[in-house]
Amino acid sequence: MKVGSALRSRSVAGQAFALLLAIMALLVVSAGVVLVLQARNSGENQARGRSLAVAHSFARAPGVLAALRSHDPSATLQPFAQQVRRDAGVDYIVVTSPSGIRYTHPNPREIGKHVDRPLYPATVGRAFTDKVPGVTLAAPSIRAAVPVTDASGKVIAIVNAGITIPSVRSSVDRQLPVVLGSLGLALALGAGGAALVSRRLRLQTRGLGPAEIARMYEHHDAVLRAVREGVLIVDAEGRLLLANDEACRLLTLPPRAQGKQVTDVGLPRDTAALLASGRPATDEIHEVGERLLAVNQRPTWRRGQPWGSVATLRDTTELQVLTDKADRARERLALLYDAGVEVGTTLDMVHTAQELAQVAVPRFADVVTVDLMESVLRGEEPDLSDTRTRRVAVSGIREDSPMHLVGERIGSVTVPLTARGVILGRAEFWRSARAAPFEDDDLTLAEELVSQAAAYIDNARRTAREHATALALQQSLLPRELPEHEAVEVAHRYVPGYGGAGGDWFDVIPLSGARIAFVVGDVVGHGLHAAATMGRLRTAVHNFSSLDLPPDELLSALDEVVEHLDQEEAVADGAPPGAGVAGATCLYAIYDPVVRRCCLARAGHPPPALVPPDGAATVLDLPAGPPLGLGGLPFETAEVDLPDGSRLVLYTNGLLQAGGVDVDTGLDRLLGALARADPDPERTCRTVMEALPPSHPTDDMALLVAGATGLAEDHIASWDLPSDPAVVADMRAAVDRTLADWGLEEAAFITELVVSELLGNAIRHASGPIRLRLLRDRALICEVADGSTTAPHLRRAASTDEGGRGLFLVAQMVDRWGTRYTRSGKVIWTEQTLPFEPSASSLSSVFAFS
Repeated sequence: MKVGSALRSRSVAGQAFALLLAIMALLVVSAGVVLVLQARNSGENQARGRSLAVAHSFARAPGVLAALRSHDPSATLQPFAQQVRRDAGVDYIVVTSPSGIRYTHPNPREIGKHVDRPLYPATVGRAFTDKVPGVTLAAPSIRAAVPVTDASGKVIAIVNAGITIPSVRSSVDRQLPVVLGSLGLALALGAGGAALVSRRLRLQTRGLGPAEIARMYEHHDAVLRAVREGVLIVDAEGRLLLANDEACRLLTLPPRAQGKQVTDVGLPRDTAALLASGRPATDEIHEVGERLLAVNQRPTWRRGQPWGSVATLRDTTELQVLTDKADRARERLALLYDAGVEVGTTLDMVHTAQELAQVAVPRFADVVTVDLMESVLRGEEPDLSDTRTRRVAVSGIREDSPMHLVGERIGSVTVPLTARGVILGRAEFWRSARAAPFEDDDLTLAEELVSQAAAYIDNARRTAREHATALALQQSLLPRELPEHEAVEVAHRYVPGYGGAGGDWFDVIPLSGARIAFVVGDVVGHGLHAAATMGRLRTAVHNFSSLDLPPDELLSALDEVVEHLDQEEAVADGAPPGAGVAGATCLYAIYDPVVRRCCLARAGHPPPALVPPDGAATVLDLPAGPPLGLGGLPFETAEVDLPDGSRLVLYTNGLLQAGGVDVDTGLDRLLGALARADPDPERTCRTVMEALPPSHPTDDMALLVAGATGLAEDHIASWDLPSDPAVVADMRAAVDRTLADWGLEEAAFITELVVSELLGNAIRHASGPIRLRLLRDRALICEVADGSTTAPHLRRAASTDEGGRGLFLVAQMVDRWGTRYTRSGKVIWTEQTLPFEPSASSLSSVFAFS
C-alpha cells in the first residue's frame, strides 16, 4: 500500500521514493543471486585447494617413501591414509602406483584394483586437480593428484585426495541463512535510505511536482539571461548547449550558435580550444576581438561520467590595463634588484660595463652599448677637454651585428654615466620596431640602471688608479738593476698579484770582503700601505747591511724596526698594536765566495731551496724564526756549503700558493721545476715560472736565483803575521809581488800605503794574531784582521799634532773602507775600484800629508 501510494503521488519526492525502492529491491535480489553463485564457486575452489594441500602433505610425509619401497605398502599406508583423511576433513585419500594400482582406499575391498580415471600428468611429475564421477564412491568429487618421487626424481606413487560435491554444497548451504539475512538487512537499510532521500528531496523541492519545477526553471532562465556575466554550457562532445545573452554579446556569437561545435562559432582558436576541452580554468585571460575576457570553467559530471562543462565570462579589459601597468612596474623593480646583484661583482671597469649591458638585454632593450672615456679607462680623473671614448661593452638579442638596418624604425635612450657629478661615459639602449616604445617610466629605469653601474665603474676606476700607483711605487722601490759580482750570478722574477701591488720584495747587497747578501721579504697586505712599508723595510735592511751585521742580528734589528712602525700606526689609527705591519717575513743570507759558505736566518719566511751541482733540489732545514714585529724572540742562523755550480733559490709564499694549492703541493712543484731546470740562473727562473698555472696570481710573487761560482784561488792572497813592526816592510814587498802577478802594478803605491797604515795600527793598538788578506774581485780588497774589538775612528789632525793622519790618508786614497766584527775580533777593510785609475785629489792628499 505504501509503494502504491508513493507511485500515485504527484510530488517529485514521492515518485523518487518509489523508484529508489524498486531499484533497491532489484539490486538486493541480484546481489543475492550473485552471492549464492559466488559462494558455490568459492566452495569448489576451497575444496580444490584443501585437496591439493592434503595430497602434497601426505606425499611428503615421513615414512611414506619407505612404505612405498616395502614389500607390502598397503599395510603401512592404509591406516595412515585413513587417519589423515579424518584429520584433514577430506572424503578420501587413495595412493596408487604409477600404473594405477591402488595401495589405499576408504573401501578396503578396492585396494589392489586398477583406478578407472587417468593419472596423467601426475605420472610425469606434475600435480593437478579435476572433477571425477562417482565410481568407487557414492557421488562425484573434486580430486587432487600429487606425485611421490624418490631421490632421483622418479615417480614411484601418486597420492589422490578429494572431497565429494555434496560435501562442498552442504558447506555452502550452511551459509545461505547468513546470506539471506544479510540481503534482507540490506533491503531494509536501502528502503530506509530511500525514505531519507525522499524526505530530503521533499524538503528541497518543497513538495513540488514536475509542473511547478518547470515553471521554476523558466524563472531561473529569465534571471540567467539578465545577468551581466556570460554563462556557457558545453557538452562532452564540444557542442554549445547554452549561452546567455551576455555571453553572446561578449563573444559576438552568430545566431543559432547553440547546438553547434564551439570550434565552429567564430571564436579565437585558443578560446575555442579551452571551451571544447572542458578542462578547469580560473580567471584565464583570453583576447576576443577588442576585449580581454576572464574565463572560469569547471567540468560537470552525470552518473559518474563527464557530461560537459560550465564556463563563465567576465570582461576585464579595463582591469587588465591596470594589471599590465602593475606587472611592468614589478618587472622594473625586479630588473633593478637583479642589476644590484649582478652588476659590479668585480673591480674591473670593462667587466662592470659588460654586466650592465647583459642584465638589460632582453628584459629592457634589444641592444645595449656602453662607451667609456679613454681617460677613465686609464684610471685617471675624467678630462672633459678630451671627449674621446672607447666602446667597452655591446650586448644584443642576436649574435650578429647589433646595428639596425637602414630604414628600420628604432627607439633609443642615451644616458650619461655620471658619478660624483662627473661624466664617465654613456650607455645607449635600443629597441626595434617590434618591441614596445620607450615610455617615461623606462627613462627613469634607464637612469637608475646607469646610475648604479656608474658608481661601480667609478669605484673600479679609483681602485685601478690606486693599484697602478701602488704598483708604480713598488716597482720604484724594488731594485732596478742587481749589482754584478765575480763569484755569483743572479737572476730574478717579480709578478704583482691581481689583488693589487703587495709587499713582496727582494734585494742583492754587496758586502765587504767580496761577500754578498741575498734578501727576500713579504709584507702583509696589498696596496699603497704595503708598498710603502716594503720600501721602508728594504731601506732598513740596506742600512743594517752597511754595518756588516750577521743575519740573526740584522733580523733582530729589523724586528725592532717593524715593532716600532707598528706602534706608530697603532697610535695614529687608534688600532691595537699588532694590527698593522706586524707579521712581515724576511729571509737574509750572506754568501762568502772565499770559503764558499752561506750563512742564513729567517723570520717567518719559507725556507730557501738549494740545488747542488748534481741537480738534486732540496729545501734547506733552517730554524724557523718568528715573523717580524712580535718582539722579544731570538733568531737563529744556519750555515751551508755552496760548492761551485750550486744554486740558492729564495722565494715568497705567493710563488708556492699560485693556483690555490697548499704549501706542500707548491714546494713539490717548485722542487720538480728546479730539478729539471738548466743550471743557468736566468733559465732556472724561466722554468720555475713556466711550471706555475697560467691564471693570474691573487698574490704577488718574488723569485731570486743565485748561482755560486766562488772566488778563484789565484785571486786570494793571505798572510798570518806576528805583532812585530818589522813585518810591515816585508809585507809591502809581498803586496808588490802579488799585485804584479795580478797585473795591478798601478795600484801598488796606494796599496802599500794602505797596508803600512793598517798593519801599523794593528801592531800598535791591537792584540792577538794579525792576518793580512788581498782579494781581487771587481775591486781590489785589502783586509787586516786582529783580535781587538776597538774600531778606529776617522778624525782630522791639527797642524801641531804629530800623529792621527794615517786613517784619514787611507780614507782619501781608497773608494770605500770600514770595519766589521768577527767572533775573534775585527777586520779593517778597504776597496779600490778596478781598473785602477788614481785620482789627482787622492795623490795630492797623500803628498800634502806625507
